[in-house]
Amino acid sequence: MEAVAKLKNVPSSPRKMRLVAGLVRGLNVTKALALLKFEANSGAEKIEKLLLSALSNWQQKNEDARIEDSNLYIKEIKVDEGKMLKRLRPAPQGRGHRIRKRSNHVTLIIDSRPEEAILVSKESDNAK
Repeated sequence: MEAVAKLKNVPSSPRKMRLVAGLVRGLNVTKALALLKFEANSGAEKIEKLLLSALSNWQQKNEDARIEDSNLYIKEIKVDEGKMLKRLRPAPQGRGHRIRKRSNHVTLIIDSRPEEAILVSKESDNAK
């Protein structure tokens, strides 16, 4: 059973947010939370809060299941471009340079990993 959380109109560029999203894509939720807690990038704090929201949404859907036993992972994380505020900054000789203040939308989907995938991943870790 998957859960979705969305964050809209985050006032940072999508390019910077995609760097953080790439760090946690496909990770277990506990590992992702630990990684985001100590990440220096400004988008990490927002994605951490979004991940906690997705966990809460999952908990509401599955009231009888425990988060620790369900082996949750980040199934999909998407960063899309949001609204762009356009401003003008004065430049030499009467010109104006355009300033584009970008924003983004983040969509996060968490799901529980099937038991077969857990066994395969453990076997591949042991082979290394």
